Amino acid sequence: MGSREGITVSVGVILQEEASPNNITKFEAEQSVWSNPGILFFSLCPSVNLLSLFKDQQEGKFNVFKVIKLTLTDSAGGLGGYEILKVHDADPFLGVEVKFTDVSACQQFLENYSSGAVRQSLSQHACRLLALPQEFTVETQLKASTHILDLYLDKLELCLQQIHQSQPERLRDEEIEHLELLLQRQALRPASPSATITQEESPVPSDCFKFQNRVFEDRMLTAADVQSFSNGVGRQWKHVGRALGKNCRALKGPAIDNLAYEYEREGLYEQAYQLLSRFIQAEGRAAKLSRLVKALEDCKLTSLAENILDIQPRE
Repeated sequence: MGSREGITVSVGVILQEEASPNNITKFEAEQSVWSNPGILFFSLCPSVNLLSLFKDQQEGKFNVFKVIKLTLTDSAGGLGGYEILKVHDADPFLGVEVKFTDVSACQQFLENYSSGAVRQSLSQHACRLLALPQEFTVETQLKASTHILDLYLDKLELCLQQIHQSQPERLRDEEIEHLELLLQRQALRPASPSATITQEESPVPSDCFKFQNRVFEDRMLTAADVQSFSNGVGRQWKHVGRALGKNCRALKGPAIDNLAYEYEREGLYEQAYQLLSRFIQAEGRAAKLSRLVKALEDCKLTSLAENILDIQPRE
């Protein structure tokens, strides 16, 4: 593995509780402070060297940092609850150490990491900001101190305990503070007037929708759509169901969990199939392709959306 070019991102977290430090079976998000070092390793395909890009003191360093920041924001549920302590050279990889200050943010990160959403988010942002090929792959490993959390991601409480027991190694790096400031300035910068004019000149027709800056004709979901969705969504079907449920009464409340229980023996394909079938049955003509694509985007499942839309990968 040492010969591979790639990135190693180290995410660190520690919990300090007002109560006894040994009592870590229940976590109160509002009263807990996290600061432990854990390590998250992203190993990319040999054609991509994020370490080399990050060493570029100009645009490369900032864009790589932005990819990491956006990935964490997606995976931890927002901008709050964590901070990046250091991005460092772990040749041939790139290391990133993160401190979580909120238990719920750390828990959401672990859940997204377990489902593969962290890797998907990293890949999506890297393709967009670093002009990387869409087919590049990401392998990850998550560590808290010497413990490899990938071995028991199904035991969330145990992962939190291992994270809690890790010890902090460093304060926040001055370079990271500088990059954070640059990112904030960019976010506050007003949008280009020419971009606004372009958007106004090219409205999307009412019977169409936009995805990845391309316009697609909207239509009702078909049996082929249901099959493609069921084959590709895997364990993420619940997340998509809840995204669809924001505007579908039939998928609100305990409906998703009931589907999971009712079709547990049949497996993930059948659970996903029944989810979309229920959505179509409840919404009728309003069960449009655009709503499914939007739900997939919200869940960082852009590759599945591309497959359903029959978008061919770029050469």
